[in-house]
Amino acid sequence: EVQLVESGGGSVQPGGSLRLSCVVSGFSFSRYAMSWVRQAPGKGLEWVSEIKGGGGPTNYAASVKGRFTISRDDAKNTLYLQMNGLKPEDTAVYYCAKCRSGSCYGLDYWGKGTLLTVSS
Repeated sequence: EVQLVESGGGSVQPGGSLRLSCVVSGFSFSRYAMSWVRQAPGKGLEWVSEIKGGGGPTNYAASVKGRFTISRDDAKNTLYLQMNGLKPEDTAVYYCAKCRSGSCYGLDYWGKGTLLTVSS
């Protein structure tokens, strides 16, 4: 059974930093691209970032580029999202999602999400 479990969310002040983690099981983690997707209150889903299988190239949404860093530890079956320079508009539920292959042409499994609140 594929499982993705996010953690690390919480409340932080503007300008602060936080790191999200996503521990996965039930599939060969290193072979698959992974993504972070977020949903702000009352808004739709927004893709945030992706990393190719095996720690390959990364991509970021324009809204987070230069502030967020996606990474993975294949030995620990864990995906990370380091978030710096947080803004109130980063407030959202953050979801870890598995891509369908080593490159991300679609998402097939999602975690339940972790809430980040950025507020003074």
